[in-house]
Amino acid sequence: MDITIRNLENTDELTEVRNLETMIWTMDDPVPVNHMMAAIKSGGLVLGAFLNEKLIGFQYSFPGFDGKKSFLHSHNLGIHSDYRKLGIGMKLKYAQKEAALKKGYDVIKWTYDPLETVNGNLNLHKLGAVCNTYIENVYGEMTDQLNKGLPSDRFLVEWEITKEKTKPAAANYTPILTVNRKDNYLVPEEINYNENLEWLSLCVPANFQELKKENLELALLWRETTRKAFTYFFSKNYLAVDLIREQTDETVCHYILKRS
Repeated sequence: MDITIRNLENTDELTEVRNLETMIWTMDDPVPVNHMMAAIKSGGLVLGAFLNEKLIGFQYSFPGFDGKKSFLHSHNLGIHSDYRKLGIGMKLKYAQKEAALKKGYDVIKWTYDPLETVNGNLNLHKLGAVCNTYIENVYGEMTDQLNKGLPSDRFLVEWEITKEKTKPAAANYTPILTVNRKDNYLVPEEINYNENLEWLSLCVPANFQELKKENLELALLWRETTRKAFTYFFSKNYLAVDLIREQTDETVCHYILKRS
């Protein structure tokens, strides 16, 4: 597909973004056009992905400051449901990187649900972002289809866009979570709080949305268990550096943690 990506800077285009956002997240409030325009004029950006001049994806970022340095905060990335799994998200992120570099940023930050492994695969494995910050219920109760019924826990990831992506060195990853299988779904059991090794792995289900629809109680157990594990190991100076898929079982993924 001949997909083009460009900066959006007028109210008509931003209105299209708001309408697409409303369609994607039906139960969530879209970002107002005047807020996006204010962010653009203050160091932020809005990117649109177009197919034959039809807006099918977007990315919205605004400037941030952590008390020491500025960064670009990547707030929303959405793709029309008819055009997902075509690599548009990756195209938008690389276009965001180039636009951010031109504005003088060297870091982009954003949040995502660590149990959404498609996002984890893009953010950590493909782009090379990393994470050592776990935020509990950061957005409070959310009522959209993807988030309804669960605390809105998130990874806060950092993408150093002036550096080349590096793959984790080949290592023997020590599992820190034992799992079982029940009715074709993974069930988390015991966390191994071993903090004396350099490389660790944490198993998560690859089909979390399907699991959530079928068994909300089990989905909540995964939220609570992974919250405990990530919070503990991040406090012990571990960094989530990758997410890899199990080669022999497509329903399983593994987060790779490295002691920093």
